[in-house]
Amino acid sequence: MNYQLFLIPLAVMFIVQVLKIFTHTKDGWTWKRLSRINTYGGMPSSHAAMVTSLAVITGYYDGLQSSTFAITLILALIIIRDAFGFRQAIGQQGKVINNLVKELPDEQEYKFPVLGEKFGHKTVEVIAGIIVGIILSYWLINIWP
Repeated sequence: MNYQLFLIPLAVMFIVQVLKIFTHTKDGWTWKRLSRINTYGGMPSSHAAMVTSLAVITGYYDGLQSSTFAITLILALIIIRDAFGFRQAIGQQGKVINNLVKELPDEQEYKFPVLGEKFGHKTVEVIAGIIVGIILSYWLINIWP
């Protein structure tokens, strides 16, 4: 088995998740920024980077005409679309529901949890994830023994 097909996308995802610590500069450096390693959203998209990496290395090792490349490309397109479409809609619903709960009387408001409002990506975050995924994949392919 060619372990690069499995390990390179995981390495790309991990590297991109660590990059998120340094790309969120709105509030300066705090230890709380380390929590961004395990969050949805942010710059760049680790989901887009990982599935792009999977498609790139599958195309590299198995060829662009292979059925495995076709499958990974379709998978990448579905996940990338969901990264900024479907998950962004979930965040918007969370925001609306949280606002509705705030309008309840205080004795009823505490019964409902505060929902997350940041799940999706902006288009630029997804594009950055795709670009970083391609670059890191080729870099890791070239340094792999």
